[in-house]
Amino acid sequence: MKLMILSRKGSLYSTRRLRESAKLSGLDCRVVDPLACSILVEAGGARIFKGGTDLKSVDAVIPRVGVYAARHGIALIRAFNDLGIPTLNPWHAIECAKDKLACLQALARAGLPVPTTVITRSPKDIPRALDAIGGAPAILKLVRGTQGTGVMVADSPQAVRSTTDALWSLGEDVLLQRFITESRGRDLRVLVIGGTAVAAMRRHACEGEFRSNIHRGGVGEAVTLSRALERLAVQAARVVGLEVAGVDLLESNDGPLVLEVNSSPGFQGLEEATGIDIAGAIVEHAVKAVGERKKLCVSGPSR
Repeated sequence: MKLMILSRKGSLYSTRRLRESAKLSGLDCRVVDPLACSILVEAGGARIFKGGTDLKSVDAVIPRVGVYAARHGIALIRAFNDLGIPTLNPWHAIECAKDKLACLQALARAGLPVPTTVITRSPKDIPRALDAIGGAPAILKLVRGTQGTGVMVADSPQAVRSTTDALWSLGEDVLLQRFITESRGRDLRVLVIGGTAVAAMRRHACEGEFRSNIHRGGVGEAVTLSRALERLAVQAARVVGLEVAGVDLLESNDGPLVLEVNSSPGFQGLEEATGIDIAGAIVEHAVKAVGERKKLCVSGPSR
């Protein structure tokens, strides 16, 4: 079995762990920079090249697509999907997860609880937007961002106005989101693989920081989720269409809220906090996906 990991850097913790786990499982695994790949579109389909090598013989792809060059990465995953090559995750799910507004809209449409959020480009509507989300302080988010980048807290209406004006002038779309005071600096990260919540931790922000991301100095501790929280995380991943997802939940006084759903979740902090072999679980799921695809090719679609 030939497994490919799409990642900008093979030295990144999650990429390195996935490769190590694949090799321990006896798989032929390589790490490929998505920006080193070219897509040839022609009548009847597409072809993918890295240098002079055609990548059509790959059995499965694990995408680790970040914000940088995400559009090219998604196009590449779409080309693999068009060739019938399984990817964890499919391109349309990654595209939805990368767009914070589209992701929230999908979750809300499915009836899942999310923080009240407003997007506007009208300075005149800022007061109404603040009223809708409960006033200041408010969370401001760029529509696209990861690992806490592009997330700010504005403590007053004046700060909201000045920040949105600055970001709008740069051509950015900004989400205004209700600030959950009781969850300041704290959230739950749940790793969902194949419809199962395999690991979870509570993240705590470092002193002076409201974002709990591990990459920003946050600390994680293993937690045992209630059945309700497990179901919510699994439902969130399913709604977005992700086989592998990092689901971020907030614990509010009114109940849990789905904050974000991530398509390429880093799992160093989760492995360290829980001792669970996340990389091994992801690789195992990739092998299962290939087996199911081959079985389908032999037997044909069920009627």
